[in-house]
Amino acid sequence: MDARLRRVNKEIADCKNDKASNIKIDLVDSSPFHLKGSFPGPKDTPYEGGVFEVDIVVPESYPFQAVKMKFITKVYHPNISSASGAICLDILKDAWSPVLTLKSTLISLQSLLCSPEPNDPQDAEVAKHYMTSKNSFEETARYWTQIYAGGPGSKGKVDTKEAAKDEIAIAGLEKTHVTQFEGLGFERSKVIDVLRRMNYRGSNAANIPDERIIDELLK
Repeated sequence: MDARLRRVNKEIADCKNDKASNIKIDLVDSSPFHLKGSFPGPKDTPYEGGVFEVDIVVPESYPFQAVKMKFITKVYHPNISSASGAICLDILKDAWSPVLTLKSTLISLQSLLCSPEPNDPQDAEVAKHYMTSKNSFEETARYWTQIYAGGPGSKGKVDTKEAAKDEIAIAGLEKTHVTQFEGLGFERSKVIDVLRRMNYRGSNAANIPDERIIDELLK
């Protein structure tokens, strides 16, 4: 058994024996180097009550090379891609250290949900939402937690196709704003895309003239 396999097996066993952290690591298939981690959303955040799953790939030179992680569960957060689940976190890049473990890295992801860094975003549009309308951002993040992570008020996790039925709420927009421009003859999907890109949310909507929105819709 090589050193990488011994270390990974030990880390998985240690995590299973630690009942206090609520961090879980499971095999995805027969390979011990492709894993799935999960953890509960932190308390007093929009992610509270959800369970977030992370895809983990352990590279050949682990622990001297950082593990590769991305969110399986869709998360509305400045440092996590809404589309791919890619993560912007220093310890997954240049700040990786061999003393870090799979569990401690997952705990760092859990902490990232508590402390967004919008000035170093993975998802620029979510970061704009966070910086200009934090209350609106939190409402959207809470809604994503409900529909994608089984958060409070959900009926269990739903798939992306079903969730897309409420695309206005998923985009963090107000229905009245969308219907206003729909009423001018534009398709809902295009209205949502333009309003989302222009961060037409909360108090920031008052800073964007309708003419600018219409110009973008006509492109």
